[in-house]
Amino acid sequence: MRSQTHFLFDLDGTLVDSVYQHVAAWKEALDEEGIELSFWRIHRKIGMSGGLFTNQLLRETGLTIDPERGERLRRAHAAAYRRLSATVRPLPGARELLAALTGNGIGWAIATSGRMETAAPNIEALGVDPSAVPVVTRDMVKYAKPDPDLFLAAADRLGAPIGSSVVVGDSIWDMLAAVRCGALGIGLLSGGYGEAELRTAGAYRVFEDPADVLGHLDEVGGRL
Repeated sequence: MRSQTHFLFDLDGTLVDSVYQHVAAWKEALDEEGIELSFWRIHRKIGMSGGLFTNQLLRETGLTIDPERGERLRRAHAAAYRRLSATVRPLPGARELLAALTGNGIGWAIATSGRMETAAPNIEALGVDPSAVPVVTRDMVKYAKPDPDLFLAAADRLGAPIGSSVVVGDSIWDMLAAVRCGALGIGLLSGGYGEAELRTAGAYRVFEDPADVLGHLDEVGGRL
């Protein structure tokens, strides 16, 4: 008897090319609040929870981010992202990878640190039906990445042991969460993090994008 592998996917930068739209949306939201933060510093935080994003702001800027201001930032980011979401496209091979897993009878789910208000356009662009595929968003768990709650919830929705699951993500926050819940982590370069960063955070394999994963699917448990 062999253990069946299940795949738990991050969304932004992993299945859809949306990281830089999120960066631009956060930049707009921060500018509205008079908070100066460079684009590259914002990029380093994409993939973590909004709460941790706020904590990082406190450390890097020394500003006071009270709950009211934090909520304004979140709402401004969501509004800006919705305007930019029309430019979001699936990453190369994303749809084909998901179709191959489905065709092989291999379970998969999506677990994103984004709330449904920003995740919905990405899921639509990907052509995924949330009523047919488990999709876990920030709204559904207590803590987001790098805590493992999202991936644990996604595995639970699949009825799969987390120990036989593979987490596929583009950020160090995905890999740290995978390590913390005992899943194997596959890192993708399509979100802007480097191979060394992903491996240091816990990735056991690193690929360029979903198309690259599809080309090596038999090497990472993607077969019956």
